[in-house]
Amino acid sequence: MSNHLTSKSYEQLKTQIGELLRQGRIQAGRAINTILVQTYWQIGRHIVEFEQKGNVKAEYGSELLDRLSKDLTAEFGKGFSRSNLVYIRKFYLTFPKSETLSHQLSWSHYFEILKADNDFEIGFYAKQCEKEGWSVRELKRQMKSMLFHRLALSKDKAGVLEMAQKGSDVQHAEDLIKDPYIFEFLGIPTQHHYLEGELEQRLIQNLELFLLELGKGFAFVGRQYKITLSNRHFYVDLVFYHRILKCFVLIDLKRGEIEHTDIGQMNMYLNYFAKEENVEGDNPPIGIVLGAYKDHILVEYATQNISNKLFVSKYQLYLPDKKQLQEELERLLTHDV
Repeated sequence: MSNHLTSKSYEQLKTQIGELLRQGRIQAGRAINTILVQTYWQIGRHIVEFEQKGNVKAEYGSELLDRLSKDLTAEFGKGFSRSNLVYIRKFYLTFPKSETLSHQLSWSHYFEILKADNDFEIGFYAKQCEKEGWSVRELKRQMKSMLFHRLALSKDKAGVLEMAQKGSDVQHAEDLIKDPYIFEFLGIPTQHHYLEGELEQRLIQNLELFLLELGKGFAFVGRQYKITLSNRHFYVDLVFYHRILKCFVLIDLKRGEIEHTDIGQMNMYLNYFAKEENVEGDNPPIGIVLGAYKDHILVEYATQNISNKLFVSKYQLYLPDKKQLQEELERLLTHDV
């Protein structure tokens, strides 16, 4: 090969072509996903309209999908199992207006979202997926951890309905808080006697999943953040900066029950950050004390009259009880606004 073809300019040419091919494949993949979503919606529409015209009595609905699955698979190959057709039919019934479909979500996203138990959840996960650009893997994790239920139970009925239609917006400090936070991704057995330092270390090792659990807008600043007051050193377990609220978020981890002294210490950290760390344009910092247990009465008295934005939440090392959260949400939704 000549020197001319091994020159730096040739390498640049190859890089440019490679980048074009990569971008082209990404765009082609998106186009295919959009076409697939629209095609499945149309298939669902045809199935439902066939049923509604009286061509199939209700008791023969299952037989229709069985027959369609067999015939379509024989002619067009994979993708038309009976279970897939059930979801394709549900897809149209859930999103009867095609203009409400998101071009950012693939059929794999919609397939997972349609597994939700009710229209509130489906609407929330569709909007949230679009807003935050979740991969299918991230979506599965959020649904498994009952994100919708955990956020919904911190709101009133009107707030739940709005969240189901628009997703979750972060506009105030309270919008950041979950109770409980779910750390099942750490893989710590419930009977394991871990130390606070081990919990912190595992969260840092799984930072991507930890940030996903915290929510949108968090940027990691540091761990064991040193504060010096009157020649004494204190250390904040985890410090983040929230890009949307434009403020520091301090997190203190407690292995067991949260004590009133933990709340007082966090209040001191917040006062320090407001005075010593904030720069022009920063909003007041937010503090979150996270423990395995909390006494609601103790927390109420310990946080009363504190002007700082200080919150106390629980964390769990295992997935929440779906039935219990579902029942709590149903109780909330059956009450008048």
